Amino acid sequence: MFHFKSKEGLLQNVIEELNSRLQRSLESTLNHNPGPERVAPLKVFWQWATSKRNLPDLRLLYEVQIIALQNPAQYGPYLKKASADWHDIAVQSMSGSLRNSSMATICLAVFDGLMLELMTTGEHRRLTEALDQFIYIVTDFATREQ
Repeated sequence: MFHFKSKEGLLQNVIEELNSRLQRSLESTLNHNPGPERVAPLKVFWQWATSKRNLPDLRLLYEVQIIALQNPAQYGPYLKKASADWHDIAVQSMSGSLRNSSMATICLAVFDGLMLELMTTGEHRRLTEALDQFIYIVTDFATREQ
């Protein structure tokens, strides 16, 4: 209580630190995915997020954000900033005709849904297959648009 002044201050600090650490780690991972054999950024994101190293932190981030959602007056501005930061990373990691705000929003929504399902069921294989199917659909659509 001395350092953070309140429970809300502690919660906000935890969210900010987790987001910052996870975003730096993800950006580093995405930057090491160059070249013609490049893996879809959403797949890289999934592999990174579901690794034994990162999954516990992501689980904590989702749990804390759900708690913060219960008090939008206190945490609303922070949650919007965090969402915008993740959105910016998503847009920056996309390429070609897929690089736009709407596609980044869709990809983040799919990712969030799959992560929540993974945390609920633990069915990594099934959810990875679902992600692969989504990536195939999006890639096929982008190819037809060109």
